[in-house]
Amino acid sequence: MSAHGNRARPHCVDTKTLQSWNGILESSFIIYLLRPHFRNFNKTITKRPKVYFYDTGLVCFLLGITQKEHLDTHPLRGNIFETFIVSDLVKMRTNAGREINLYYWRDKTGYEIDLIADQGEQLMPIEIKSGKTINTEFFKNLNYWMNLSGEKKGMVLYGGNQEQKRSNGITVTGWRKQLRNRLIP
Repeated sequence: MSAHGNRARPHCVDTKTLQSWNGILESSFIIYLLRPHFRNFNKTITKRPKVYFYDTGLVCFLLGITQKEHLDTHPLRGNIFETFIVSDLVKMRTNAGREINLYYWRDKTGYEIDLIADQGEQLMPIEIKSGKTINTEFFKNLNYWMNLSGEKKGMVLYGGNQEQKRSNGITVTGWRKQLRNRLIP
């Protein structure tokens, strides 16, 4: 902030500087930029990448989270959990020498799919939820996107342990099973 008389106003960093910083952080494997999936489905979509840290320990440190108990109740717990899952999937693909075929999707009305695995002929939408109890809200965006896209399968990856295969093609699985069995191709 700079003060001019009694007025303070924020300084903006120009776009080229931000892009340069992002490039440095990305090439240093500190952040990962998850690109949007561009299939439009007759809706205006968001085209900016989402930023994820590779190291959720660094995220917790920067947020002042020093104990597990703090994380359990932190208002950004869901974001940190999503970061953990996305970074794990990116690292898994990188270590296996595979293409990082992961994207996200968001339309102008606010519907969002946390992760889309592009499997060539098929897109696998994945919602990532930190909650430990399956909730009907977990399925709202998946159902919307599946109706819009015509895809027949989807997944909820969540903080609990229960598994479900639903009649609408959505599989619910806990994150621990994903880590052990690598369910997402």
